[in-house]
Amino acid sequence: MHELPLLVDIAVALVAAFVGGAIARVVKLPSLVGYMLAGIVIGPYTPGYTADIATIGQLAELGVIFLMFGVGLHFSIEDLWKVKGIAIPGAVGQMAVMTLLGYLFAQALGWSRGASIVLGLAISIASTVVLLRGLMDNGLLSTPEGQAAVGWLIVEDIATVLILLLMPTLASGEGGIDWSNFGLTFLKAAVFFVSILFIGRKVIPLILTVTARTGSRELFILAVLAVSVGIALGATKIFGVSIALGAFAAGVVVNESRLSHQVSADLLPFRDAFSVVFFVSIGMMVDINYLGGNLAALLVLVILITAGKYIVTLLMGVFINYPAKTFLVVAAGKSQIGEFSFILGQAGLALGALGRDQYSMILGGALLSIAVNPLLYRTTAPVERILRKLPLFWRRLDKHGDLAEIPEHMSGHVVVIGYGRVGQHIVNVLGKLDVQLVVLDSDVDKVEDLTKRGIPTLYGDAANSEVLTHAGLAKARLLVVTTPDDASTSIIVAAARAEAPELHIVARAATDMNVSQLYSLGANHVIQPELEGGLQVVRRTLLEMGFPLHKVQQYTDAVRTDRYNIAINTTEERQFLHELLSASDNLGLGWLPLSDENELVGKTLVASKLRETTGASIVAISREGKILANPTPHTVLKKGDVIGMIGDDDQIEKAKTILAGESKEDMAQGGDSEELNKHPH
Repeated sequence: MHELPLLVDIAVALVAAFVGGAIARVVKLPSLVGYMLAGIVIGPYTPGYTADIATIGQLAELGVIFLMFGVGLHFSIEDLWKVKGIAIPGAVGQMAVMTLLGYLFAQALGWSRGASIVLGLAISIASTVVLLRGLMDNGLLSTPEGQAAVGWLIVEDIATVLILLLMPTLASGEGGIDWSNFGLTFLKAAVFFVSILFIGRKVIPLILTVTARTGSRELFILAVLAVSVGIALGATKIFGVSIALGAFAAGVVVNESRLSHQVSADLLPFRDAFSVVFFVSIGMMVDINYLGGNLAALLVLVILITAGKYIVTLLMGVFINYPAKTFLVVAAGKSQIGEFSFILGQAGLALGALGRDQYSMILGGALLSIAVNPLLYRTTAPVERILRKLPLFWRRLDKHGDLAEIPEHMSGHVVVIGYGRVGQHIVNVLGKLDVQLVVLDSDVDKVEDLTKRGIPTLYGDAANSEVLTHAGLAKARLLVVTTPDDASTSIIVAAARAEAPELHIVARAATDMNVSQLYSLGANHVIQPELEGGLQVVRRTLLEMGFPLHKVQQYTDAVRTDRYNIAINTTEERQFLHELLSASDNLGLGWLPLSDENELVGKTLVASKLRETTGASIVAISREGKILANPTPHTVLKKGDVIGMIGDDDQIEKAKTILAGESKEDMAQGGDSEELNKHPH
């Protein structure tokens, strides 16, 4: 039998990761915790089976490559720019303070300067995977607070790239900067980035496009793997740049390709699989014996990572002009460390700036902080209540609270939630009608604009905060919910109905499936914009095909009555469709254009004698985008008119001929010719 140690190690690692990840999810912990614990179990510091750490470590390098390639692939300056006011100063300030605190902590333990700097940098950067998972699990990813956290994360990603570039300067014994080595490293990195930007931006998208045109998905996936792994290894072997930095640069270049979304989709299974191996390998390096002997130091480090980062991030709000709620969410999400800290730690190990025991301390801090992190999201509301009891500090922290005070005596007003395209139109129309308004929106710039216009406005996410309670719903005349997200709309409608049982609620549904749910939650009227647009298209199509106007209206009303069920399933809808078809068979409605040079232009309907000549009746005229229903005999025909006439097929055909430009004499002659043909001499 062949010896297959590599396959055995891989199989054991994957099975252990699966079991650990499943247990972690059952107990409501991030999967990363389970993967790392699986690594500890099969590592060299615990009894039982021991996997080859060198072999798993080499496979883990692929996890680093795919992780950093994915970061570059989703790197977005646009997303960062939307929240630049909080993300850039907040991330830079928090990283600087945490690096200093981590450095001082390590120095107190007697670590070298190089090791202290590495630890400080490692605890200043949060895990992307943990942060995004936490935001999604708590319904915060698409909120303004979640967007700010993601922007903060992008700044940290950029900082990680720069730190990886500077890590070789820690190679000297005590962590002092080796300026000659720094200059050479910087020069090599500059050559690499110039090469990748000017050559790679043209060559890589071309390779992917040509491969995609072959129609072979296998070749395309191979091309993606070759680009990501090839550039990462080439960056290391040729330019001396770290594998992580090379993979990030490759991802940024591919992001500019039209095929970037497909690349991301095809890469996802490889990234997830090898990322699991990466986290297992990290767990294998945790020396639990060392951590057990230094338990007090480990607990202090965990407190520094969780409580320390939480407090430092929150204090950034004193200096940055953003709502306190945003900083509470960001503080909860960022109070952990993860994969980027591991990558920095491995770079420190490779450069000799960090020992294995010291790396175990970082890994232990990461493992415990990730395990604690889900609990921190539950602290946002209690912490907010505590901070509100400190009015002096709260005013400094919450610079964008209620930007416009809602008058206590206000009643009979309309509350509009969401100031997007739909909300703006509603606010503008109601404003012109002098209707009292209160607007709720989660975009600070929009809130400030409305405040300047004198419109009472509340800042906040009505689905995730108590801001809805300050809108005076009990005294309001109407609530209009325009948010495009079904989940948020459902939460808002339910909360509003609970607070104001008699309030009339109009809600927007993003999908057909949510219509019935919103009604069940208490909405009085639900509007589904896509369906309304579709009904208008159906209505106009049926009218243009000659179906009677009142029957078309009855059909569209029947669809609405059936709560936006477009499928023809109800008896009422089937009945109206049958009547439409029957009416069309017996009597035709034709929309006939009047030619510009027609002799009827300028004549009244009675003078045109269309009824007498054709036998068809004029029921409407379409003129300049408007419909004139049941025009009087004295209505004057004009250029561009489209005339709606009812009659049988022969009558409509005669009318079409006259309105197209033929005279009544021509028609008469044509009729005589037909008679001659029927009765030849």
